[in-house]
Amino acid sequence: MTRSERSRRLDLQQRSALAGEAAAASAEVENALTTPTDPGAAAFFDVDNTIMQGASIFHLARGLHRREFFTTREIAAAAWKQAYFRVVGVEDLEHVADARNSALSFIAGHTTAELEELTEEIFDEGMAHRIWPGTRALAQMHLDEGQRVWLVTAAPIEIAAVIARRLGLTGAMGTVAEHVDGVYTGRLVGDLLHGPAKAEAVKALAAREGLDLARCSAYSDSSNDLPMLSLVGDPCAINPDARLRAHARAAGWRVRDYRTGRKAARAGLVAAATAGAVSGAVVAGIGLRGRHSTS
Repeated sequence: MTRSERSRRLDLQQRSALAGEAAAASAEVENALTTPTDPGAAAFFDVDNTIMQGASIFHLARGLHRREFFTTREIAAAAWKQAYFRVVGVEDLEHVADARNSALSFIAGHTTAELEELTEEIFDEGMAHRIWPGTRALAQMHLDEGQRVWLVTAAPIEIAAVIARRLGLTGAMGTVAEHVDGVYTGRLVGDLLHGPAKAEAVKALAAREGLDLARCSAYSDSSNDLPMLSLVGDPCAINPDARLRAHARAAGWRVRDYRTGRKAARAGLVAAATAGAVSGAVVAGIGLRGRHSTS
């Protein structure tokens, strides 16, 4: 590895750490109105294909497309970049940078209120019926045991917060886009909350909230979330991809699959591309671009 490559990789690691710290700092806790009876333990849930069937940001993007906020060509171009990013992951620094810059070219000048209002509408329209009952029951089990429950997702924090609020969870952590006075600047705080960044977010939140990670649980469908799953004492693979399923079995982790056999097989073939195609910050930026600029 050349000096330049090492420098860029270090920069990526620093961005992941910053993204995680920002996500933890912005985690909403308004729903936790009473002190939990088990304050040292919590559960962390990925969203896409874990809490919800499919990718939350895709359902949002589809709703925005119906409202003529962007063209089919625009979303297809960004989806391809994100599919590549998901497959290659942090190993290809050029495409990580490209993924980040794709978001920045769309988001500047639009408001956080715009995204939140539309997400509320589109959750009812296209997301609510896609929640996996089995995973929802697991989240409720932790709540009933007096533990706090957070979503941890690459989707924008604004989207994650709406989903968490509608499900009655404690709060959410997601990709943080910088904004000043409610208007996006066109910069991310750190990077996408993806892979190692999720683990950083969980560690930062645990430090802030006094959680014992050995007593915490984490749930995900993706091997990209192994850093987060490996942090806690009780990891669980939900609707797992092939790599995560193999790792979970070898490590003795719990595995839950709420898909039918046909759906599970099909998901194993296409999960990397479809989930990555709608990675959080980039498509959120597309959604905010539109023909209805607020700037």
